[in-house]
Parts: sequence; structure tokens; C-alpha cells
Amino acid sequence: MPVFDYDPPERFVAGAVGQPGSRAFFLQARGQGRLTTVGLEKFQVAALADRLDELLDEVLRRSGGTAQVPATAPAALADNGPLDVPISEDFKVGTMALAWDSDTAQVVIEAQEIVAEGEEPEAPPLAEPAVLRVHISPGAARAFTKRAMALVAAGRPPCPLCGQPLDAEGHICVRLNGYRGSSASSVEGGE
Repeated sequence: MPVFDYDPPERFVAGAVGQPGSRAFFLQARGQGRLTTVGLEKFQVAALADRLDELLDEVLRRSGGTAQVPATAPAALADNGPLDVPISEDFKVGTMALAWDSDTAQVVIEAQEIVAEGEEPEAPPLAEPAVLRVHISPGAARAFTKRAMALVAAGRPPCPLCGQPLDAEGHICVRLNGYRGSSASSVEGGE
């Protein structure tokens, strides 16, 4: 099982390539002359950001405010740069895990590769999945979360009627009984 371990990375970010509606999402870690890029889904980026914030809030709450966990992302740790190139996906993320290492006061993030199950029950066991493991400070985790949330929010605008994402051509809106809705169209009454 290849483990891409960064303790700590020089850079750890979420990013996307492409136009809203057809973007590919990535986590990227860089350090010690290495670059690891893993692909994931938009909802996984959003879930990771949400869970990171929840984890840090819980650490702060349980410590009674004594933990060195910032409530918001420190401006000095903001990273709004593009993904490092070349963007070469090392693997596609299936599951993720978060942990708080109280010995080092760091967040540990693990992203594990999707492993396709064999179709036959007697198939030999598959190789162990690859893992990206990153150890980051609470401040870096808050900065990661802020960037990730902005990345997710930068997608297609929602339909004002049903909330589903709008394409440039519109979409089939359930609130319009299957008629095509768009950001430029309006609902008009008729006879």
C-alpha cells in the first residue's frame, strides 16, 4: 500500500480544474520535493471542509478554550493560488478520515483510494489502497476549510425555484412541472 505522508506539507489545498458544471476536484499536497494530487468529488470537498471545522470547534470546546486552535482562518495562512502543475492524479479518493493528534496538536487527514471490488467472490484479494496522509496545524486546517468552502460555492448558481444548479442552457425544473427553467427565464401567468 503506497502511503503519501506529509508531516507537515509545505502546501495542502483543494482545487478544481474546468468550468462550473464540469469541474474536476483535487486535493494536492506538496513537500520535500514531492507533489501528490488525488481526485475527488465536489461533495467530498464540502464534507471534508465541514468536518474539519466541526473537529476544530470540538477540540476548542473540549479544551475550554486553552487549545491553540484559531476560531477563524489566519490571514497569513491564506492560499488562493492555483493548483501546482502538472496536475497528474495519483488516485481517486473513496473514503476520508480525520483525527486530532493531541501529542502534536495537529489535524491528521487521510484520503484513501477507491478500490473496485472483484466481481467474483473467489477473486484474489486486491492490492491495498493508496493513502494520502497529511498532518497540518489547526491554523492551516482553518485556512484549508476557508479555501475549500469558497471553491465549492464558486460553482453554478442555484435555480431560484428548486435550488438545483443551473447550467448555461438552464435545466429541467421540477417546480415548473418539467419545463426548462433558466436564470434568464421568469414564471409568467397565462390564460
